[in-house]
Amino acid sequence: MTTPLIVTRDVPPRASFALEQAGVHPLLARLLAARGVRAADELDDGLQHLLPPQGLRGAAEAGVLLADAVAAGRRICIVADYDCDGATACAVAIRGLALLGAARDRLGYVVPDRALHGYGLTPAIVDLALQQRPDLLVTVDNGIASVAGVAHARACGLQVLVTDHHLPALEAGAAVLPAADVIVNPNQPGCGFASKALAGVGVMFYVLLAARAELRARGAFDERHQPRLDALLDLVALGTVADVVKLDANNRRLVAQGLKRIRAGRLQPGVAALFAAARREPARASAFDFGFALGPRINAAGRLADMTLGIECLLTDDASRAAALAAELDGINRERREVEAGMRDVAESTLADLPAAGAPPALALYDEGFHEGVVGIVAGRVKDRLHRPTFVFARGADGRLKGSGRSIAGFHLRDALDLMAKREPGLLLRFGGHAMAAGATIEESRFAAFAAAFERLAAEWLDPATLQRTLRTDGPLDHQWFNPETVALLDAQVWGQGFEAPTFCDEVQVLQQRLVGERHLKLRLKMAGGALRDAIWFGHADPLPARARLAYRLSLDEWNGQARVQMVVEAATGD
Repeated sequence: MTTPLIVTRDVPPRASFALEQAGVHPLLARLLAARGVRAADELDDGLQHLLPPQGLRGAAEAGVLLADAVAAGRRICIVADYDCDGATACAVAIRGLALLGAARDRLGYVVPDRALHGYGLTPAIVDLALQQRPDLLVTVDNGIASVAGVAHARACGLQVLVTDHHLPALEAGAAVLPAADVIVNPNQPGCGFASKALAGVGVMFYVLLAARAELRARGAFDERHQPRLDALLDLVALGTVADVVKLDANNRRLVAQGLKRIRAGRLQPGVAALFAAARREPARASAFDFGFALGPRINAAGRLADMTLGIECLLTDDASRAAALAAELDGINRERREVEAGMRDVAESTLADLPAAGAPPALALYDEGFHEGVVGIVAGRVKDRLHRPTFVFARGADGRLKGSGRSIAGFHLRDALDLMAKREPGLLLRFGGHAMAAGATIEESRFAAFAAAFERLAAEWLDPATLQRTLRTDGPLDHQWFNPETVALLDAQVWGQGFEAPTFCDEVQVLQQRLVGERHLKLRLKMAGGALRDAIWFGHADPLPARARLAYRLSLDEWNGQARVQMVVEAATGD
């Protein structure tokens, strides 16, 4: 991994002081001010502070469409996606529509097989859905680019509601939208919704809020007796964090509310079973659990098996069936780790051949042995290690290469693919995604051309400063805050993409260091004030110099019933 430039975040003193004066813990006030929080009322995570659904373009129309379908007893088929966001959005849609009065036997879903169908509402997926004889198709976490699929569905006499959060396709610089009955997507043209970072599951939750409002207006129930859609927030929180969308104020409220329900024991049986399979405690749930424990287990089904397993785990109300499905997902996730490890070894050998001068501005990797379901994870690992936009490809069932890319700040991946497609027509058979993550399909014979075009564009767009990996820290941690209470305080907050968890930085003297588990560096440190502390650097085997500057986060090391604070090293620079 490239050594990062360690920098300290700026802390606006007025904001920090205002938060502290409002009763926020002094350390937390400093951390929040550095992340853009200016007043204590921004920390109120009550549902009444969520952005209203009326601001989301298409939500009101979607509410009417769903209210009509529920009232008429029409068959509704959810078209899901094969990642955690898509799985949770599917579960939220079916559970939410049932809460609003739809009969469960009138609700169904289909989910593409990654290897067979590819992504989104394709004509083939429409044909699969037709076997359920639906009247209405509702896409979740997909559909904004499904022009052909929506047209096929409409030609078959189906109504189509697209709920998505991805960017629409572009043609001659203008967005191309499918001819659906209704589209709800904060990133569609003309939508003024303030939170563009809603995950797919968040969009579906907002559509349900709009549908409930419509049914309430029709007299189906009054406000006091209306269905409690907040019962779905554990799923909304899980999908939001797992999809690594920016945790803006609105998303943080959704996640905070989901975490509160989980910690209080009010969670779906499937979510509880996933916590148990991951050996995590719901009472101490954090956003970290969603991103690194539960999310990967659901994603593993879509990567190596069938996402139906993940969706069924989230839909079942039978605790024993949920436990069995979670155990199966846990086993698939272990297999995913083995596949990923093998692919990373191949990638490492390729990276070893890079010129001594350093990595090129962007990388594209392919090997015949790569697994299509794991390319995104490996792309992310390489990107993190080298701080370069990275695409990793695998051969799909149709013989074409299916790739997944991950990017760095300053390189909009979907826009890069769009420009590459314009410069070299025919190079990309299909592409789509976000600024930081995207997918593409190419002919195997065009891999070298793709790699060259990708590298050329990165050389145009990225300068040396952008290619320098930077780790933003919160500066030194005063010795008075180095205690279990501080760890509990920080763990109780919602941290994530765009609202990063605290990382501190201190000058230390390294007294002892040894390898544990063959690849983790265990450290005994002396701080500037003389305090002795324990630290560990996971996945790092190289020794440190006698004096170093460490960037680290805090964690509790629990052993034999005793909890001790330790530093988890993220990066280091020598004296």
